[in-house]
Amino acid sequence: MSMEGLYRTYQPLLFSLAYRMLGSVMDSEDIVQEAFITFDQLPSREQIENKKAYLCKIVTNRCLDLIRSSAKKREVYVGPWLPEPLLEIQNSQNDPSQVFLQQESISTAYLLLLQQLNATERAVFLLRDVFQYTYDEIAEILGKSNANCRQIYHRAKKSMNYHPKKQPSISIAESTVKEFVQSILNGNVNQLLDLISEDVAMYSDGGGKVKAAQIPIFGATGVIQLLQNLLKMYAGKFTITFATVNGCPGLILTTDDHLQYVYSFAFNDNRIQTIYTVANPDKLRHLQ
Repeated sequence: MSMEGLYRTYQPLLFSLAYRMLGSVMDSEDIVQEAFITFDQLPSREQIENKKAYLCKIVTNRCLDLIRSSAKKREVYVGPWLPEPLLEIQNSQNDPSQVFLQQESISTAYLLLLQQLNATERAVFLLRDVFQYTYDEIAEILGKSNANCRQIYHRAKKSMNYHPKKQPSISIAESTVKEFVQSILNGNVNQLLDLISEDVAMYSDGGGKVKAAQIPIFGATGVIQLLQNLLKMYAGKFTITFATVNGCPGLILTTDDHLQYVYSFAFNDNRIQTIYTVANPDKLRHLQ
């Protein structure tokens, strides 16, 4: 297969692996590009039987290196850290991860859970649980034993306490987000209280670059107050666009033709449980 054919076939898979590992659209795109350049420069690439596994190995190891080298930077990050929003889902008909791209494993809530795993646990868990690799294949990719990979996977699995059954259908979530926005715009607090959980949480990622809450806001009263303050701050200056953010209904707030905030949501049954707001301009650069 030509390099162009390899790229068309495996780029979506490699991007979705890197993005789940890193939570960064731009870093993932860079790593995938570098992986294909590296592969193309191999003197014996035609002799490699499993090109998909080899490319996954390059991408996984580059991600592991980047996670380790940026650990110090993450420790001093200002305020809550959220993944870069993904507004366009990569597609591939033959990619086993395609089913998951349309479901919860690309959501903001799921990506944040993945971030709680260490770099190796994250790699093993994703390769096994999402991308359906065998333990032998994972061992080859990571340079570890089959038994070690099994242990790492089971340890990681215990940490991934995620309950997708509590999530509403896409159509109900979309309807709830639209009602939520309309209630804020109309100042209808009673309706807002029906749409959000009592213990709702709001996380704002400004990265110290723009004004944003540096600690999470918990509880319906505090979250509604913050949203009302934002509405006053941007009165008459903003446009709201509904969008699919990380595979789920979300929205984009634009001021003066400049993308200012991207919102995504997590639900408990049919009510909004968590609101995620990305305002860090570095994390929105790929969307401008």
